[in-house]
This record gives sequence, C-alpha cells and structure tokens, in this order.
Amino acid sequence: MRILLDTCTFLWLVTDAPELSDSARKVFAEIENEVYLSAVSTWEIALKYSLGRLHLPVPPEQYIPDQRTRHAIDFPPLHEDATLLLKRVPRIHKDPFDRMLICQALVHDLVILTPDPQISQYTVGTMW
Repeated sequence: MRILLDTCTFLWLVTDAPELSDSARKVFAEIENEVYLSAVSTWEIALKYSLGRLHLPVPPEQYIPDQRTRHAIDFPPLHEDATLLLKRVPRIHKDPFDRMLICQALVHDLVILTPDPQISQYTVGTMW
C-alpha cells in the first residue's frame, strides 16, 4: 500500500505521540507499505514553526529530513496535475494544506493516513 501521511500524523509518528491510533501505528510499521510525506506538509510545518505555533527540538530544515531518514519516509512528486486538480475538488475542507494533500493523493493513488474525518468525505482513500 502507498501511504501519504497527514501533517499531524507525521508529527505524531516521529514522536510516538499518544494521539496516534493503534491501527495507524500498524500501517506505518508494515514493511511492505510505501510511506510518503508531502512537500505540502513540510511547508505547513515550516509555516507553523515560523509563526511560533509549532515547537520542534531543532528547526524544521533539520528536523524534517532527519525524521524522514530515521523513519524511512519518502517524498511523493508534487506535479502540476495535482495543483490544477484543486479547482475541481469540492470545498468540504477549508484547510488549504489538507485540500492539497487530497489532490496529491488522488493523482498518485495514495491512501491518506489521517485522523481528520473531513478528509474521508472526499473520494480519496483514508485510514486511521
């Protein structure tokens, strides 16, 4: 299975946070699954960090690559087709980062690992 991590899921996975569901832990731990973190999520993390709304032990430009390497998380491509799909995606979710993750998952046939119930209202695969 090809998994796209929601931003909060990534942060919870790398810190082994209690908010992470047992099933999300299992999906992440399955060796045959390909796990991805979008550049959209790194943008969201960097933005929240710069605004003082997210605290990390080191700056995001060090933290994200270190955690991706440590946990074998790859980047999916972010191509024009995913960004142009945004106009056709219903406005169920107001969060622009989540809407872009949805577009990227649709274009690249990824399942989003997310606790967000609004994302599951789209025609994209989700798990939690």
